[in-house]
Amino acid sequence: MKKILFLLLLVANVFYAQDEQKIFESANEMYKQQNYEKAIELYKTLEKRNLVSSELFYNIANAHYKLNEVGPAIFYYEKALQIDPDNEDVKNNLVFAKRLALDTIEELPKTFFQKINSNYIQQLSYNEWAIAVIIFAFLGSILFLLFYFSNKPGTKRFFFVFSMFSYLLLIITFVITINQHSLAGKSKIAIVFAEETEVMNAPTLNSEELFTLHEGTKVTVLDRVDNWKKIKLADGKIGWIIANEIKELDEI
Repeated sequence: MKKILFLLLLVANVFYAQDEQKIFESANEMYKQQNYEKAIELYKTLEKRNLVSSELFYNIANAHYKLNEVGPAIFYYEKALQIDPDNEDVKNNLVFAKRLALDTIEELPKTFFQKINSNYIQQLSYNEWAIAVIIFAFLGSILFLLFYFSNKPGTKRFFFVFSMFSYLLLIITFVITINQHSLAGKSKIAIVFAEETEVMNAPTLNSEELFTLHEGTKVTVLDRVDNWKKIKLADGKIGWIIANEIKELDEI
């Protein structure tokens, strides 16, 4: 009975995958025919099925770009880059999409350590850093055992030094992992979807207006209160925005 259920599940998954492929091909065909609205509708059918693919998000972004829908275009290019950070096509198209955005946000100058963090440390997720922790823990343990059972002084010294070096790297990568996990939980990247919106100094409609943002601007979400989100811009400005006027990159 279990074998029959397994086979039925396998067959169902095969048909489901074939159905998704047909939808994807139909969406591509709609895109070629310049029916971008229909293409988006079909692509997002796959997105609603929790299909995560750099190619899917890239195609959705391209269709929105063709319709001059800046916010969604930038949003989906960014999502595609989350999955495939080295995709040059996505990077290039994102540059063109950002040129359509009205807001010009100049980043604050980064310190040496901030540059190290953004250029190197943040290139890996906290899950990938956690894998590095496991690797160095395993490597350090193996080297220490080799040191313990070795009889030659020169060899013992070699294994001891490299085992201590591995444990040092273990500590460093562990601290980085904890820090990356903490940052991922505290702040999230989002894109402004509203054509134009006011950023307030408090999470209420009658509070003071600080500045105006437009569709496509990238922000960092720091906090949430009711239907408001606290955001920070790359230039350091902070304020509150109505939650449904931005969309976080981890939202489906």
